[in-house]
Amino acid sequence: MMSKPWLHGFLDLCLLAMLAERADYGYGLAQRLAAAGVADVPGGTLYPALLRLEEQGLAVPSWAPSESGPRRKYYEITPAGRTVLAEQAAQWSRFRTGVDTLLTAVAPR
Repeated sequence: MMSKPWLHGFLDLCLLAMLAERADYGYGLAQRLAAAGVADVPGGTLYPALLRLEEQGLAVPSWAPSESGPRRKYYEITPAGRTVLAEQAAQWSRFRTGVDTLLTAVAPR
């Protein structure tokens, strides 16, 4: 799992990537992050990030009934969110390649 300080830098990218797959609600997103091995994200970190994406116009919320309790607030990526996701995914790829290059140079043989 990713350490919490690192997660803050990548959480928005991870959320946009998951929302590009399908709309989801907060707890569902947290479960998907944990299942992917990224992090166990507490609500105090997750919900402000979702609100930030909403305020930036990258995700839009809607309410839907739940089979197991009160209605849920689902988030869906917007066209602007897809654009930002593509840009950040390309930046991530370049960053990951650079870090991999540095780590390969010092990896034990």
